[in-house]
Amino acid sequence: MEPDLILIGRAADRPPDAIWAAVADLYEGHALALTRMALVMVGDRPTAEDVVHEAFLGLYRRWPHLRDPERAVAYVRSAVLNRCRNVLRRRRVPFFAEHLPPVWSAEAAALVGEEKREVMNALHRLPARQREALVLRYFCDLSEAQTAETMRVSTGTVKSTTSRALTALGRILKEGQ
Repeated sequence: MEPDLILIGRAADRPPDAIWAAVADLYEGHALALTRMALVMVGDRPTAEDVVHEAFLGLYRRWPHLRDPERAVAYVRSAVLNRCRNVLRRRRVPFFAEHLPPVWSAEAAALVGEEKREVMNALHRLPARQREALVLRYFCDLSEAQTAETMRVSTGTVKSTTSRALTALGRILKEGQ
């Protein structure tokens, strides 16, 4: 069976091998970006990778119950965000005082500069919802509608939350000068 044909038809009608192949294709295409998103949210690579792996495992388990398999990426993105929230809630301590990017990618090496470190520190001083909105809109480059779907809020809430977050981020950065 051609890989493109795997996603055709109702999810419940697919054999397990086809479901596995479909989830594997989605993982291959989206895991890195989702891991980067989770890394910004939780702050360490192993936890970010665990969050993404668990989200894809959840997708595999729920695949037969998906109403629209075309929206599987949105489902996984929401699952990653929710799992990041759970990780941060379980920590019961503030994120961390200073963002020190892990040295595991070219992107992380680029974040070493003082200005970027200040922005990351300021970002993590924001309330969780504001941080999530900024990460999804500007780090993940999602539209307002996609961000709203991921956060499970209205588009208007995304607009207002993003606006407040940018204002607060600017104020925090100005205080640090």
